[in-house]
Formats: sequence, structure tokens, C-alpha cells
Amino acid sequence: MAKINEFLRKMIEKGASDLHLCSSLPPKIRVHGQLEPLEGEPPIPADLMLQYMEEICPKPKWEWYLSNLDCDFAHEIRGLARFRVNYMNNHFGPGTVMRVIPTKILSIEDLKMPPILYDICQNERGLVLVTGPTGSGKSTTLAAMMDYINDHQDKHIITIEDPIEFVHPNKHSIIVQREIGTDADTFGSALHGAMRADPDIILVGEMRDQETIALALTCASMGMLVFGTLHTSNAPKTIDRVIDSFPSEQQPQIRAMLAQSLTAVISQLLCRTANGKGRIAALEILLKTEALPATIREGAIASIRSIIEQSSGMGMMSMDNCLRKLLMAGTITTLEAYMKSANKAEFEKLLTPEDLKAIRG
Repeated sequence: MAKINEFLRKMIEKGASDLHLCSSLPPKIRVHGQLEPLEGEPPIPADLMLQYMEEICPKPKWEWYLSNLDCDFAHEIRGLARFRVNYMNNHFGPGTVMRVIPTKILSIEDLKMPPILYDICQNERGLVLVTGPTGSGKSTTLAAMMDYINDHQDKHIITIEDPIEFVHPNKHSIIVQREIGTDADTFGSALHGAMRADPDIILVGEMRDQETIALALTCASMGMLVFGTLHTSNAPKTIDRVIDSFPSEQQPQIRAMLAQSLTAVISQLLCRTANGKGRIAALEILLKTEALPATIREGAIASIRSIIEQSSGMGMMSMDNCLRKLLMAGTITTLEAYMKSANKAEFEKLLTPEDLKAIRG
């Protein structure tokens, strides 16, 4: 058995989500958001790390890694799990981070997400952005939404991913999953192809550059429903990120396209539960209203916070309000709510002396 597969089996036994391997350091795993050593494993020298990494890497991806010192792919241990893999190089030498992809696609209900996500899935057209930092569960949320559509609607869905994570069976919908590097060279070329394939829905695994963002906006304005991800922490920053991806002379046109097509922004953070045995998502949700298009066109991004606060009856919520609800329900601790909040002054008054001691180290 490949050595990395041994590490992955131990990781699964411990209930961890990620495996971190770095040359000259012992393996570590992330359990409920916290990094801890993989028990009984010594540091791995750089030459041995390369050997371990090559054992499980497809040959084309390995050649790419040797040339670029960075690559992404999916790895599967049959009967156990699939993993999203990133190979990189750093000061100490080669290394990798591997994240487990659950075999079962969790539902919106399983994830304890608000019912408004079902309504977002009913849209026929527009742009839906799921945002958050790396490791915040964006892919899991999108998989749940795609699975709901697959269960209830007759749609042609094209996903463009790097790599493919959750594998969707065809149910009511036809789902075509394309992987960058295997089925297409870039997100841009894959989107160009998708536009000609009569899709109802396109999922873009990562809107990482100007070309991809522009094409996603174009698809949404053409009447398709487009889901995409960005590494932003809330709705106002998401809108700024889309617009700021373009040079100033193009920004008025992008504002107009975004104002026309933006249907929803779902921003999320993962919080450690109060019992320390799991994690739960805290969400900020922005939906399209009569006021939102004009707000985007005029660049009044500061007003978006007011739109969210005044529209909770529609299903919108701010991140801090969601954190407050989780705290009041006893789902998360005061310290966790404080650490994840935007307005820390609101939560600081609830902290205990022990919490303050933990913050100050």
C-alpha cells in the first residue's frame, strides 16, 4: 500500500478532514478545525516525501508538478473515500494537503442550512455566488444544492471543476462533470464550450481570474443559471471582488452586468461546535431585491449591509446575526462567535475572563 494511503486511512479513522504533509515535519491532521499530529509518525525527509507523492499521482499530473511545483487532482481509495489533493513546494521542500470528500452528498437539511437555499435553487437564470475562505465548506454547500436540483428538476447541468470532488449520478437532471487538466485546459475554455452545449445550469468550481468571471457573467446574462465560488468573506466584499477584477475602464460595464444578473450571495464560515465534536456553517445571505441592481450600478456597496439587515423577512441574514442565533441556541461558544464576527465589540461584552485569557494567549 502507498504510504500516503496509510496516512489517509489513519486520518479517516480519527474523523479528520485534512492531511498535511510537509518535508522535514511529522504528518498532521485537522480534526474539527484543529491541527494535531498524526500519532506515531516521524518527520518525513524531502526525498522520501517526493517518493510518497509520486506513488499516488497520475503521471501527467506528476510531470506537471515537477515543472510547475504545484498541482491539483482528485485521489480515490476504493471502498474508503475520495480526496482533493494539492501538491506544492515550500521552504522545506515538497509537500501536500489532502482533504476528504464525503462519499455521500449531504443534503441542505443534513447541513442544517436555512430553507432559503431551496428557493435559490428554483431560479431559472442569474448568478449565484457561494463564498468563503478555503476550507469553509463551499464545495459541500454547492454539492447539496446541485443534488437538490438533481432530485427535483429536469435540467442539463454542466460542472467545471479542478478537480472533480463530489460525483453526481444522473437522476431527474443530466449532469456533465468536466475536470480542468483532463477534460479542458482552463476554466475559460471549458466555459466557452459549455455555452454551446445547451446548458440550463453551469457550476464553475472557482472563479479565479478575470476571463472566468467575465464568461460567468455573460452566461448568466444569456439566461443560464450560473453557480460560482469566490474566496471572499461577506456579500459586500464579494461584489467588490468581482468588480475590482477588471480594469477601471471596464468596471461600469461589469457593474451593469452584475446588477442585472446577481441573484444571490451565500457567504459562509465554519464554526467549531460548543461540544467540540463537529463544525457548523454560519451564513450571510444576500438576495436580489428591487434596490440591489441600482445599488450595484451606482457603486454604493456600503448600502448592501442595510439591504441585508432590512430584509430578514425575505430570508436574508448577516453573518453576525447568524452567529448570534447559533450562540443563543447553544450551538457555538461565545469565544467562537467573537472570533468569527465582523463587529467584535458586540460579542466582546459577552466574553468570560477565561475567553479573554484565551484570546490574549
